[in-house]
Amino acid sequence: MSATESAVRGDGTRPAVLIVDDEPDLLELLSLTLRRMNLRTRTANDLGSAQKLLRSEPVDLCLTDMRLPDGNGLELVEWIQRNRADLPVAVITAHGSVEAAVRALKLGAFDFVSKPLDLGVLRKLIDNAIRLGAGPPPPAPEFGRARLIGESAPMGHLRELIARVARSEAPVHISGESGTGKELVARLIHESGARRERPFIAVNCGAIPTELMESEFFGHRRGSFTGAVADKKGLIQAAEGGTLFLDEVADLPLHMQVKLLRVVQEKTVRPVGEANEEKVDVRILSATHKNLMELVALGQFREDLFYRINVIELHVPALRERPEDIPDLARAVLARLGRRQSGPTPRIAPDALAMLADYPFPGNVRELENVLERALTLCLGGMITAEHIKLRTPTRTPPAAAGLAAGASGPLGDHLEGIERSAIVQALEKTRYNKTAAAKLLGMSFRALRYRIKKLGIE
Repeated sequence: MSATESAVRGDGTRPAVLIVDDEPDLLELLSLTLRRMNLRTRTANDLGSAQKLLRSEPVDLCLTDMRLPDGNGLELVEWIQRNRADLPVAVITAHGSVEAAVRALKLGAFDFVSKPLDLGVLRKLIDNAIRLGAGPPPPAPEFGRARLIGESAPMGHLRELIARVARSEAPVHISGESGTGKELVARLIHESGARRERPFIAVNCGAIPTELMESEFFGHRRGSFTGAVADKKGLIQAAEGGTLFLDEVADLPLHMQVKLLRVVQEKTVRPVGEANEEKVDVRILSATHKNLMELVALGQFREDLFYRINVIELHVPALRERPEDIPDLARAVLARLGRRQSGPTPRIAPDALAMLADYPFPGNVRELENVLERALTLCLGGMITAEHIKLRTPTRTPPAAAGLAAGASGPLGDHLEGIERSAIVQALEKTRYNKTAAAKLLGMSFRALRYRIKKLGIE
């Protein structure tokens, strides 16, 4: 059963949708479609009439055309954000007018639909908007606190942003260093939005071999290539109705960036070996620890795709930017480790917490987890003290570059070993000390990695 079929407002009436357009034929088509969805409709022919009606009547969703006799849909989106921020508003754009749709989303529109109207797409949009209104998110200060740990100002701001973007269908790009928790943020956006009951599909774009990427993303038809013994649904189709999270999106090769751009703009996919395109309904969230703007400038990432997936940017702060959260994070990590071992929660002494608070954690929360897990194996009696905390010397600038710039007196080999050590340690931490995965990440064989670990004395 769809949200519109079962939705009832607090006063017992059916949800109401305001349609703003000056074309009688379109108004009639939309009104008929909405009534068949068990919704009440109100109509307005221009911007002024729409604002007057919104001031006086309860409305659950607004659909507005971009062109109006006394203004445009973007002006109405801005007005609603100032006066009725809780009201979802969707914009009807001309075919191919992607720039207008992106502007509307940046201003706060819930979603957009293009002319000529695809009624199936329109019904899904309306269903998502009504579903969102049926279950308001928790107050922003409490949002995600149980999983997004920390009472610092940056984390409070992050929780507020997550709650805000969850009430939209706009693509969100999550930036931040490795280990900060970008996938957790993506999951919280999904779980607090209108698609929370639908699939959340997370894809690591750097982990799929290039030659398999198109088939993995878009699926394939039987016989389309050697080994295609049956039809296969792609990752995008698997996320139908839900959210597709593209982690490390910067690692997508250019030919896949072109195909992803079409998914974002046209909301269609074409499986390998299929002549026709299929409509898909997915929300795109993406993330990377790299600077996409720099990659655009270098020609390694398409500028048009960057602007489509970066409609809303959300930055996850590094752990060194919120050191006051380290004690809470440490206790939460230890509680999880205790549950995993089916034992009491390990404790951490003040001197150990002081050591952690003074360390910049280049590997962020993931590195904190690894440090505490190692410390737990060294301690006795479930109490971690300073002697159990093993911290590496963080490398903010590659040792060779820093040493040469400062006129370092040590041999070049020492500096190169420092760079190699840092790269290996980061790869190990990123893969949670899975040496096989770390070797693949570094582009070397397992045997070669094991030899370098032993030679460099890495734990």
